[in-house]
Order: sequence, then C-alpha cells, then structure tokens
Amino acid sequence: MGIYCKPSVLFQDSYLLVLTQLLCWVTTKGFRVFGPSDPVVAAPGREAILPCSVSPAMSVENMEELRWFRTRFSQAVFVYRDQEEQKEEQMIEYSWRTSLVKDKFHEGKAAVRIQNVQESDSGIYVCHFKQGHFHEEAILELKVAAMGSVPEVYIKGPEDGGVCVVCMTSGWYPEPQVHWRDSRGEILPASSETLHEDAEGLITTETSLVLRDSSVRNVTCSTFNPVLGQEKAMAMVIPEPFFPQASPWKTAFLVILTMMGLLVLGTISLFGWERFVRLKLQKEQIHIHCEKDELQTEKEDALRTARRFHKLSEWGYCEWVLTRVCSFTAWRKAQLYADWRKEHFQTWTFTLDPASAHPTLVISQDRMRVTRKDTTVCLDDLFSVLGTKGISSGRYYWEVKLENREGSKWILGVCREGVERKGFYFESPEKGFWTVGQSSSGYWAYVDSGRDSLSIRQAPESVGVFVDYDKRNISFYNMSDMSHLFSFHEASFSGTLLPYFQLKCGNVSMTVNSMACVSEGQEGEEGRKGRKRSRKGRKRRKGRRPKKGKGLALLPLKESLSPTGEGLVPGSCVVVSPSGEESPFLQDARDTLFP
Repeated sequence: MGIYCKPSVLFQDSYLLVLTQLLCWVTTKGFRVFGPSDPVVAAPGREAILPCSVSPAMSVENMEELRWFRTRFSQAVFVYRDQEEQKEEQMIEYSWRTSLVKDKFHEGKAAVRIQNVQESDSGIYVCHFKQGHFHEEAILELKVAAMGSVPEVYIKGPEDGGVCVVCMTSGWYPEPQVHWRDSRGEILPASSETLHEDAEGLITTETSLVLRDSSVRNVTCSTFNPVLGQEKAMAMVIPEPFFPQASPWKTAFLVILTMMGLLVLGTISLFGWERFVRLKLQKEQIHIHCEKDELQTEKEDALRTARRFHKLSEWGYCEWVLTRVCSFTAWRKAQLYADWRKEHFQTWTFTLDPASAHPTLVISQDRMRVTRKDTTVCLDDLFSVLGTKGISSGRYYWEVKLENREGSKWILGVCREGVERKGFYFESPEKGFWTVGQSSSGYWAYVDSGRDSLSIRQAPESVGVFVDYDKRNISFYNMSDMSHLFSFHEASFSGTLLPYFQLKCGNVSMTVNSMACVSEGQEGEEGRKGRKRSRKGRKRRKGRRPKKGKGLALLPLKESLSPTGEGLVPGSCVVVSPSGEESPFLQDARDTLFP
C-alpha cells in the first residue's frame, strides 16, 4: 500500500497568486507608446487634440498613470492616475482648458483636448503611459497656425500711370508672406500692403500692385505660411485695354520741352563764357599797361643812375651796386615771405657732408653739388646726403638749384640730427623729416598722414628753404616764379636740424646756392661807412683787394663782363656767390639794374 500526500490548500493559493502576477507582468512588459508622425496643427482660439496609443492594442482604462507634459516631467499639461484627473499637478495655464478623450480607451488610444489654443501652446509635448514598474513615452509637436483662404485677385483700375491689381486673402496665422510674380516667376514689387487681425487672432491681408509695362499681363498672387511651409496662389491675365494708352502728343511735347531747356542752358553758358573771357582780357590789358609803366619808370631811373656813374670812382660804383643788389634781394624775399621785414632771415652757409652720403652719390670737389653715379637704375634704397652744419636756433634760409629734374625723383628739406636713414624709409615729420619733393606723379609735401599734393604753376628750377627754428616753422618756395610751395607750421622738433637731400631716381642734380646779404640795419651802416671811405680816399683804394661779405664777393676789374655777357665793361665789378652759381635774386637784380 503506497503512501499518498495531498497538497495543502495554502500552497495552491500561493501558487495561483504568483502565476497571476507573472502573467500580468508578461502582458504589460511588451507595450509601446506612439504619437502622430506629423505635427498637430491648430488655429488660434480653436481646439487641439494630442493623441497617443499603445501597441500591441490593449485597454488603457485601468493603466496606473497617463500623463501629458511639456519638455520637463514636472510641467504637466494633464495627469490621469488611478482613473482620476489630478488637478494639483497641472500647470496653471492649462487649468480648465484641458480634458481627457476616453472614447477609445478599449482600443489602447487616449488623447488630451486643449481648448482656446494660444500662441504659447505651440511646441513639443510628451505623453507618458505607466503600468506597474514599466512605462513608455512618445513625443508630439503642436503648431499654432492657420491656412487662410485662396487669394482673391481683381483689377482696381488705372493708377499712377498704370493699372492697379489687388490681392486679398483672410484667415491666416501667423502673418503670411505675400508675393507678386510675373509669368517667368520673377518677383514684382508691391506698391502697398495692409494687414487686419480679427478677434480670434487670424490675419487678413490686402496687397496692391501697379503695372506700368503692358508686356507684363499675366501676374500671380501667392500667400505663404512660414510655419507650415505651405502656400496658396491665384493667377490673373490683365487685358491690354486696361493699360493707359500713351498719347503721341505728350511724347512730342516732352521732347520739345527738353530741347528748349537744353537750348536755354546753352545760351546762358555761352553768354557767361563770353563775359568771363571779356573780363579776363580787360584784366590782362590793365596788367600789361601797368607793367609797361613800371618798365618805363625803371628805365628812366636806370638812365638817371647811369649819369651818376661817371661821377663815381671804381670802388664807389661797386659799393653802390652791392647796396642796390642787397636792397633788391631783400625786396624779393619780402615778396616770398610775409614776415621778412619783421623777422630777418640770415643765409645759412654750409657744404655737403661726404661722410653722410650714400655710396651711389657723387659729391663735387667744392662739396656744393650732388649727383648719382648710375642714373639708369632706380632701386628701392634711398640715396641721401646731409649738410655739414645744423640749425639749433634763429632764422635761416638757403636755395637749392635743380638740374635735369624731368623724369626724376628727388626730395629736399631738413631732418633731425641722428635720424635713421638706412634701407627703405618714409620721410615724415613724425620720423624727423620735413621735406618736399617730386615723384613720377607730381610734386608733394611729405606729412604724417602720407603726402599732400603741391599746386605748381611753373616747374621749380630752384627751391628756397626757410627755417624759423624759434617759431617752429619750415617753409618752401619756388624761386623760379617766387611762389609759395608748402609750410610746416608749429612743427614739433628739437635738437639740431640738418639740410637733407635725396636723389632716388633719374639724372637730377642738386646744387647748394647760399647767397648772403647784410641785414637791413647792417646795410644802412655799411652804406654810410662806405660812402665816407669813398669820399676820403677813392684813389687810395685802387689796386686794393676787394672785401668779401657773407655770401657776395665784389671783384673790381678794369674789364669785366657786360650785363648782357657779350663783352667787358671797363671800370665795373662782378658779384659772385660762394658756389659759383648765380642766384635768381642776382639774376632779377641784374635785369633791373641793367635793363
């Protein structure tokens, strides 16, 4: 007889409970949550439904929790837990605007309805389904937008020389983009556009277009929603009779009016030019008449002076010539420099310093002239030389004669002692250079900002450099026509200033031409002493060696050159500058003394 053991009732109940929970876990473990693949679109003021579903399909009525929230879990839009709506976890802005759609719970579908949709409702939503320890989520997107009506296009009538076409559409959100296009698809500019928003926030637009070209007869009005990326369009063909017809008389009138205007302008210009030429000729005639009177006066003065020459001895005549030359020089310099009478400029006598010269430069034996060895090569290096003596106070000037300047590049002026002159550099006051010069494009003054163009009436054959160290003024003058070139006013410099010469390109040569005359006070005193000496002993001076001034030498000769240079005039004297070159001042003085 075998032994049989009957299982207890408690063991059977426990077994059934575990099996039931296991089956429930297995059935809930496999579900997934899905949302719509396309964005949900809702118009302002209307309602939006955000649906979600589970797969495989099962009833969600007894599911532990259904939640719709924004980007964060705590931003709850709607919460359904334990078969009841949880108001306390819902955001305030969604209170009384949301409800749960339950009619398809048995199919595994649930949705939240949002009423009175606002612009702030647009964005991302997440639906969260939870059962036990398992949960799944799906992402939805809500777009607040509305596609309005198809555009209505009609002809308004003639306007502003063309035909006006109007496009009107309504029910759009947000503000649509309205465009006019021709038959080729090119955009036509609208003449006006008006917008109107109704109580629900929907927008109505009215856009007009004025067509003046009768060849553009087929137009299309398109309205585009930038949020949804969709548009609606309407085309229209405008009959030719609607375009204004241009009158041939109007065209002829415009042509005649234009020609008459041009004729009047031409007549006025002709009369103005004739008046200008007549006034210019009158001024020239007056100027020529004045010059003739001055020339006649100078000739009469010269004749009277020549009569007195017979009464003067040889040295008395030379002293008289010196006095007249220096007076004439002072007068010409007064024309060049306005403060010559008040601020006397002394001649600065110096020679070129071979030790400061670039190896490609050639200094003459008397150290007054500089040229280039090879005039066919134009390199980037700057070929410069300085003067031997510098200026640290006072007012001085000198002249520089230029030869073979055409097609050449040169710069002259002053520089601060000790400036850097190696390799390639640019002359500017900031670097210690105050200069003017010539390049292939004209004449220039070199300033801190680059260079300023100089207005030249006559190409300079000689340039005068005036340095007022005390007032920090440096001026340049064209000695050929006695015109002002450029001035550095209140220049910022200190220390010693040296004459500066640069020959960069071409066959140009520079010659220092320093001519010294006694000052006005010295001139009067020297003149009085000379006259006394001439009265006391003119005979005793015969054969005596001439005295030399700062920049002039009077050489008494039995036979010297005549003013015209053709022969020798007995009993005259010669005025010579230290460099052997004749200054423009001396040339003008000679022309005045010997007409």
